[in-house]
Amino acid sequence: MKIFSGMRPSGQLHIGNYLGALKNWVELQKKHSCVFGVVDYHAITTPFNPKQISKDTINLVLDYLAAGIDPKKSIIIIQSHIPEHTELAWILSILTPLGELERMTQFKDKVKQHKENVNAGLFCYPVLMAADILLYKADIVPVGEDQAQHVELTRTLARKFNNKFGKTFPEPRAQLLKFGARIMSLTDPNQKMSKTGDESIALSDSPDTIRQKIKTAVTDSGKEVKYDEKNKQAISNLLTIYHLFSSKSISDLEKKYRGKGYAEFKKDLAEIIIKGLKPFQEKRKKFEKNPRLIEKILAEDEKKAKKIAQQTIKEVKDKMGLL
Repeated sequence: MKIFSGMRPSGQLHIGNYLGALKNWVELQKKHSCVFGVVDYHAITTPFNPKQISKDTINLVLDYLAAGIDPKKSIIIIQSHIPEHTELAWILSILTPLGELERMTQFKDKVKQHKENVNAGLFCYPVLMAADILLYKADIVPVGEDQAQHVELTRTLARKFNNKFGKTFPEPRAQLLKFGARIMSLTDPNQKMSKTGDESIALSDSPDTIRQKIKTAVTDSGKEVKYDEKNKQAISNLLTIYHLFSSKSISDLEKKYRGKGYAEFKKDLAEIIIKGLKPFQEKRKKFEKNPRLIEKILAEDEKKAKKIAQQTIKEVKDKMGLL
């Protein structure tokens, strides 16, 4: 099986990204052929800082490597370095009805968030995502629920191309990310954790910062440490984080803190997170100190990716009758 997935270089990754996506990717690479992208062209569809995006791109590569993405098993690419991504996106756009793009839920959400920056790139984002996936002929795409609709469009475009020009692409299926993908904000348990402020725990946060953020994280009324997504959303979110970092079951944690208050639970949770992130943070520092190694990895992986991408584009053009 071939896998493609990626993240936007837009700010620091948090524990939701780590638990929901990165740890899953590390497991997938053990059995499958994987390409993991730093999708910087997607990042520029919403407001960004031109002076920061290149730094964010390298930081994301460092996060991938520190989390355990192995260049000997997987390919790490920077999207803008492989021109075939946008070339295939243009080709796929001729097969994409406007109505399909207009019904995309994420486009509607982004329009609400960035009313001053509604652009054609944002509208066509799903077509570029389809190109990212189909360029490497991926069979499986690990994504969160918010991206599942885009993968379904990718399946549709693969089917339409195959029917019109001949069998070329597999119809990839979404693999919805597991429990960790639903890590919620520390300040509002109704919202997913984002990459900003006290609502998230960044992978780079110091022990003292983590302790302070967990200490001030919102809780529910009462004092019972109990998992109840409907009535105790905040404590349920914290229990999920504890469970994923400790590998202890939710029921075991409920028993452990029966009769104890939120303060003791949160104090222990902070230490569990600190301990859980320590290997990642130590490994990342080693990569930070070796920029030449990072350059070497990216150069070698870019060469591998371009070979695949160029073969795909050649096949696509041949079947379409393009010179």
